[in-house]
Amino acid sequence: MKNIPAKILCFILFSAFTLFAHSQYNWILSKDKDGIKVYSSEVKNSEFKSIKVECTLQGNYDKLMAILNNVAGHKDWVYNSKNSVILKRNSPVDFIYYTETSIPWPMSNRDAVVHLSMTRDSQDRFLKITAVGIPKYLPEKDGKVRVPRSSITWYVTMPTSTSVTIVYTFEADPGGSMPAWLVNMFADKGPYESFKKLSELLKK
Repeated sequence: MKNIPAKILCFILFSAFTLFAHSQYNWILSKDKDGIKVYSSEVKNSEFKSIKVECTLQGNYDKLMAILNNVAGHKDWVYNSKNSVILKRNSPVDFIYYTETSIPWPMSNRDAVVHLSMTRDSQDRFLKITAVGIPKYLPEKDGKVRVPRSSITWYVTMPTSTSVTIVYTFEADPGGSMPAWLVNMFADKGPYESFKKLSELLKK
């Protein structure tokens, strides 16, 4: 084992992890437009579908990390985002933030507290981003429904010096009385709109 080159070992371990992760889902393509593919999958023990986005966009790691770091600017590209604010910054690549999402009347807006962490490979082979909900970090606010569970993973590579390939997966329970059938019906709209706007920001 110790004679295996580090790059090969890293590839083998990552491939095994990817195979395990993807074996838990049955991804079905629900939207393919503007180079953005959105998939959905049933999730064990949840009424809400998991979402995966695959796309290759113009840009690089630094631009993507800068956009994610600009939490106040999330409302400019994250679908239906009303506002977002940093609560605690542990480092430029690790922070906790609060975000509120606008939901059409008569349902209540959703809010969430998220711990986001970015891990960039020392040889720039990949960038991994995780964003996990921590609902108990702040007391719930009147008039808003706290999202009880959310988990996002980005796996990003750079096939060229001016482009990023992104595999993004998202799972959440929006909480409250929002019917699962309604959420699932429009589950591909938000990710598609978000990545379309992200694409424009990465070009700047």
